[in-house]
Amino acid sequence: MARPEHLVVVTGTGTEVGKTWVTARLAATLRSAGVAVAARKPAQSFAPDDHDTDASVLAAATGTSREAICPPHRWYPTPLAPPMAADALGRPRLTIAELVDELAWPEGTAMGFVEGAGGLCSPLAHDGDTLALVDSLQPDLVLLVADPALGVVSNVRLAARALGDVPLLVILNRFDPADDVHRRSCEWLTVVDGLAVVTSVDDAVALLLDRSPHPALPA
Repeated sequence: MARPEHLVVVTGTGTEVGKTWVTARLAATLRSAGVAVAARKPAQSFAPDDHDTDASVLAAATGTSREAICPPHRWYPTPLAPPMAADALGRPRLTIAELVDELAWPEGTAMGFVEGAGGLCSPLAHDGDTLALVDSLQPDLVLLVADPALGVVSNVRLAARALGDVPLLVILNRFDPADDVHRRSCEWLTVVDGLAVVTSVDDAVALLLDRSPHPALPA
């Protein structure tokens, strides 16, 4: 598998935290800055009447096709985790190794994003989750998207402990600095837990473009 210069796996603390929106914004902003960007979604499941799928959103942000983002045989029109959707539709079982083997990158990709499904430990294949995908890909960075509402500290801590020594950047999506819970949770994660946390896509882009020494980013 050809590998981007920098490989980022995007995951979340759960479903509906904004992983695809964040990934699309990151990709579009980096692309507008002249960075050769590509995004991949190894498998996607969705409601049968949903025409605005994750692959469609990422394709629009990166200027490519939905089929390049996610192979059509990995589209599962049932709102369940991909392996569950495959079972419900009577489709073949899928494995993490197969999903990894199907990743293909344009020549010269500087920043490649791979978006998982659901949360870090939500089933992505019959034999593994996004954490297993991380273990297989050995990315340069994991971007963890989290909702800053009450409970975020526990959710982020659990994900960080599961990831171990993998370089990690947390983005608190929909962060409101006027919200006391949001503000105190961010402070706890950074000061007490020592995690690298940003509260906007622009801050994440600045770190990715700068590549300067940072707790989340490999030198």
